[in-house]
Amino acid sequence: MAVILGIESSCDETSASICIDGEIFSNVIATQAIHAKYGGVVPELASRAHQQNIIPTVEEAIRTAKIHKNQIDAVAFTRGPGLLGALLVGTSFAKSFALARNIPLIDVNHMQAHILAHFIEDPKPTFPFLCLTVSGGHTQIVLVKDYFEMEILGQTLDDAAGEAFDKTAKILNLPYPGGPLIDKHAQNGNPDAYKLPEPQIQGLDFSFSGLKTAILYMVQKEEKADPDFLKNHMDDVCASVQSRIVSILLNKLKKAAKETGVKDIAIAGGVSANSGLRRELLAMGERYKWNVFIPKFEYCTDNAAMIAIAGYQKYLINDFVGQDVGPLARMHM
Repeated sequence: MAVILGIESSCDETSASICIDGEIFSNVIATQAIHAKYGGVVPELASRAHQQNIIPTVEEAIRTAKIHKNQIDAVAFTRGPGLLGALLVGTSFAKSFALARNIPLIDVNHMQAHILAHFIEDPKPTFPFLCLTVSGGHTQIVLVKDYFEMEILGQTLDDAAGEAFDKTAKILNLPYPGGPLIDKHAQNGNPDAYKLPEPQIQGLDFSFSGLKTAILYMVQKEEKADPDFLKNHMDDVCASVQSRIVSILLNKLKKAAKETGVKDIAIAGGVSANSGLRRELLAMGERYKWNVFIPKFEYCTDNAAMIAIAGYQKYLINDFVGQDVGPLARMHM
């Protein structure tokens, strides 16, 4: 039996999970509400909150899994990418726990873990598969050849899709985090109400900065004619914004599927919780005869279950690191 403790602290969620022989027995997430009043994540405040949350979060994960800490065989932790101070808290805890228990230490790439969240539950994709990984910090199309053999086929040249949602929410005077609120308003709006441009980027790369600027200019123009424009048309604006971001993502994914011939298509990352993206991907899957894989909502956003499942796969091949390991704000896949 292999019992893995997973630790996630890359941004503003402190999370701990217990994985036993590839099955998740607990996945505890402590969300930091303090950032809402600042309109975004404040790195120093995130680090302090992680310090406060990490011990009770780990204790709850162990208690929920109904095991004793002495039964844990290895500690897996997010090494990067992420906020350096936040990563440092999780890394330091993992190193201390492993040293005290004299058990192996496993470093995990946060972006690989988002993809490997698909191996938490059935159905699971078959190698090779394509994964559109979309979050606040990353937007990538990845060809997944094996658990840790991944090739980035395309990525954003500027803003990530999640960042585009959140920055648009600021333009629309919606509180942080704005992405879920845009999704909520979009469900009651007309996606064709406002025509927004689709960037003409070569290959499989993305760009969202031009779209964000177009949204700003559109809102400014409409508000000149009607100061109550946003109040009266929020649903339609959000629906139009969401529709365009989703079409940018899925048009590139369709192109990647055609170029590679891969039929197993997955999405991962925080933005994969977006209802419009999930709905359109399923529709596209039916149209093109894809096998579509969408994670449960709790495995879309940052969580330790994905770290634990990635750690379990590394444990099976004895892929461990030493106590000299340090966090990496930037970490290549």
